[in-house]
Order: sequence, then C-alpha cells, then structure tokens
Amino acid sequence: METCPLCASQKVRPYFQEKHRDYVQCQCCDLVWVPQVFHLTADEEKAAYDHHQNDPADLGYRRFLSRAVEPLFSTLAKEKKGLDFGCGPGPTISVMAAEVGLEMENYDLYYQHQPELLTRQYDFITMTEVIEHIYQANAVLTQLDRMLAAGGVLAIMTKRVLSQEAFATWHYKHDLTHIVFYSNATFEWIAKQFNWRLEFVANDVVYFHKYQ
Repeated sequence: METCPLCASQKVRPYFQEKHRDYVQCQCCDLVWVPQVFHLTADEEKAAYDHHQNDPADLGYRRFLSRAVEPLFSTLAKEKKGLDFGCGPGPTISVMAAEVGLEMENYDLYYQHQPELLTRQYDFITMTEVIEHIYQANAVLTQLDRMLAAGGVLAIMTKRVLSQEAFATWHYKHDLTHIVFYSNATFEWIAKQFNWRLEFVANDVVYFHKYQ
C-alpha cells in the first residue's frame, strides 16, 4: 500500500505506467510520484547529477534561472539573506544574487553539504529544479518552513502536472531522478497546510509567502 509522501494519505490510485516504472497519484493532495521500488540508488542519482553542466558563466542557464529569481530579487532589501537549497555542482543563483547586492548561502546534499546551514533562518529560499527529486516531500517542506523567517519567501521552480493525458507524452518524467510531480492543486494544498500565501509567478515557478 502506497502512502502519499506529502499528505500521508493512503487514498492512492494508479496514474500512469511505463516500461521502466509506474506512477501513482494521491486523491487528497493531487501529488503524483514514483513508488520507491523504482527509485535510483544514491550512487546512481549522484552519477546522474555529475553530468549536469551548471555554470554561472553560462548565459543560457542564467536566463533559465532568471524566471525564478528576478521577480524575487527585485522586491528584496539589500540586508535580506537567502539560501539556495539544492544548488547543484555549479552554484549560480548565489552569484546572481551577489551581483545585485544580496547575500546567499549554498546548500546541496551532494555538492555543498553543510548541515549547519539548515539550522539557520533566512529571508528567502530558492529551490530551482530540486523539489521533483525529493521523495520525502512533507519532511523537507516542514524543514524549510522552520528555516523561513516570518515574511520570507520560498521560490520553487519545477514543471507542473497539467493532466493525465498530457502526462503520457511529458518529457519531464523521462529523467529518472524526477520522482515527485506537482500540480496547481498540489501547490494550493501545500499553501493551506503550511499557512503560506501562494503566488503563481510563471508556468514553472511558484512563490510561497510566509505570513508575518
């Protein structure tokens, strides 16, 4: 019996099946995920990430990230401090932040593993193309809520599930490190659960605002 990694419901139904793995959906929070039996090992996952070519000097990569961070950076006072959660092998958002006078720390389980950074509070936290890799969704969001200061913003970039029909041909699911998928309804559930204000910024970007 599958249990939803976000809301812990067991009201789960099959969603889609491929040759190499299955997908299921929660009927309570709408989350879609890959059952653990199909997950890569930690070593296999790390090997996949090692092939990512993230580079602060890559203008195309910067343009990609700018959809998530430019609307946020434009609203922040210079004394605000942030964290890039899941910065990857080539931290770039912190470089972009520094260029506009904002200070950011970098954390990544594989590449910048400094657990002490997760004990602090931040005015803003970014997660770009990260949340879809994390199976323990509720545990991580709860941790981020503790780390986010009152009035803070959590910026998330991830492709969204649109429909079961669209999912069948969706390229995003072909990455075997992508194991959890969010829809508008799922983000709305999260906002209600954590008492955050949800803002849809772009097709693949949402902001959660923590109330003062």
